[in-house]
Amino acid sequence: MCGIFGVISTGEVVRSEVKELVSHARQRGRDSSGFVFIDESQYKVKRADFDVNVLLKKTKLERSSILLGHSRLITNGLSDNQPVVRDNVVAIHNGIIVNDNDVWKETGLEKRLQIDSEIIVALAEEYKAKNDSIEGVSQYILEKCRGVISCALLFADIGKLVLFSNNGSLYLGEKSGSKYFSSERFPLSELACSNIEQIKEDEVIIDVPSHQVGNVSDDNHRVEDLIPEFKSIKEEEDMLEYDKPEIKRCTRCILPETMPFIHFDKDGVCNYCHNYKKRNIPKPKEELFDLIKPYRRPGSQLDCIVPFSGGRDSCYGLHLIVKELEMKPVTYTYDWGMVTDLGRRNISRMCAELGVENIIVAADISKKRQNIAKNLKAWLKAPHLGMISILTAGDKHFFRYVESVKKQTGINLNLWGVNPLEVTHFKAGFLGVPPYFEEEKVYSHGIAKQMRYHYLRTKAMMKSPGYFNSSLWDTLSGEYYRSFTEKKDYYHIFDYWRWDEHTIDDTLINQYDWEVAVDTSTTWRIGDGTAALYNYMYYTVAGFSEHDTFRSNQIREGEITREEALRLVEDENRPRYPNIRWYLDALGMDFKDVIGTINRIPKLYKVD
Repeated sequence: MCGIFGVISTGEVVRSEVKELVSHARQRGRDSSGFVFIDESQYKVKRADFDVNVLLKKTKLERSSILLGHSRLITNGLSDNQPVVRDNVVAIHNGIIVNDNDVWKETGLEKRLQIDSEIIVALAEEYKAKNDSIEGVSQYILEKCRGVISCALLFADIGKLVLFSNNGSLYLGEKSGSKYFSSERFPLSELACSNIEQIKEDEVIIDVPSHQVGNVSDDNHRVEDLIPEFKSIKEEEDMLEYDKPEIKRCTRCILPETMPFIHFDKDGVCNYCHNYKKRNIPKPKEELFDLIKPYRRPGSQLDCIVPFSGGRDSCYGLHLIVKELEMKPVTYTYDWGMVTDLGRRNISRMCAELGVENIIVAADISKKRQNIAKNLKAWLKAPHLGMISILTAGDKHFFRYVESVKKQTGINLNLWGVNPLEVTHFKAGFLGVPPYFEEEKVYSHGIAKQMRYHYLRTKAMMKSPGYFNSSLWDTLSGEYYRSFTEKKDYYHIFDYWRWDEHTIDDTLINQYDWEVAVDTSTTWRIGDGTAALYNYMYYTVAGFSEHDTFRSNQIREGEITREEALRLVEDENRPRYPNIRWYLDALGMDFKDVIGTINRIPKLYKVD
């Protein structure tokens, strides 16, 4: 997914205006970029595996009446770069097509590249050849392809540009007779464009001024190999331990004796059960309808922001917001480098099926991954279960950028799909923080609690000086935005809708063809690249993971039996080799070294 933008000028493209479009597009990712423009009476394509700002400085735009561009984040590699060119048809595409392999087979068209966006260009070529026209080409493409497609499609030989989108992540405006488009409305407003319209459903065909019929010069045309087939290495996979130790567990839930601060009564029932207050008891839905009434906007105007990870809870929350609340949302995704391709594909599925715009804010992913690697190396030198959470500190800026999205869109209301049962006392417990059973929210914001937590974490960091690295400011600022900033116009969907796992899974999988993982039976956290490794750390050392705490909460809610929970976690706690391997590859760390170190950590339970 990327930010796309363009100028179709009555004269020459103005560099300062392009810079405005570029500066906003790069918030969606800055790892690679590409342009299409006119140079010496022909269309020229430039691609780069670096920041779009740098590419712009290296690009001469004089005498060009058109510029189409994109800026994107890193996914499976840098070679899957756009624009995509086939003969004299060029596309820049924001989104992910989730069924491109099926469409290639169905149509029998020749596949030349690996990038999913190529199917758009191939279908466009086919349509134009069969119909001797390009009118209706977008409908033909959208009928065959699934997933988000916001696209600028240039037919170079006839000087026509087609803009279309199936989810509304594309806006068109005018200024002094010239046309400007962008993935979002905000940069067009900053350019003082008039008649800004969201492109959705209907295609827009634009003539390229001063067009001279010619070819597309694509100097770095290539056959790509961006998604190599994953190959399991048996020697690595066999390193992953799964001993299923015999540990004393609560007789009511399944929490083990290695849970921090746990103790049992004479009947073997733990203090977590005795102090549990049910969370999955929603308030009347009518209360939420009343709360959001002042935020509703007439017509097709967007009226709420949905923070959207692509996980099962945010996806089902989006379903409820559109289908039940009948709101007109824009989704917001913060990509910090640990959103997997499966997660991105599910984002694409949901936004396409529901026709919902998706705004992406991408971190400097290379830097974020370097930060994670530094902290993981520090952790491996002095393993401490209470410090595992520092590996996910980089995602807390999610809370920071939702405020930026509110300002840019002019939308205040944000609706969150947070699972009320995802309370994991043990992550802070291993650091020395006792459980706060009176806590009512997944995220606690008490200043005293936060200060104590950071004091204990600093003490633990002193045991491995490698923690004091360049990631420290990113970690602390993220924690600030999550825990200390005031949240306004902020509601949780599952405060008013009962969270039901079977209903959620059935809805997502059967109504939206939601994709599940190949290496686990659970649908929880499968789009999160970090979960498999940190759960392996917890389970290997302590004999349980967040799956045990989650299933224990379900037992206390009366949703599943203890026997069912034990059966579920036996499968869910199995090591997820493909996900762990992906994670360590992304960090540039050696699988055998990392797993070997984890396996040698003394266990918190007796080993026979």
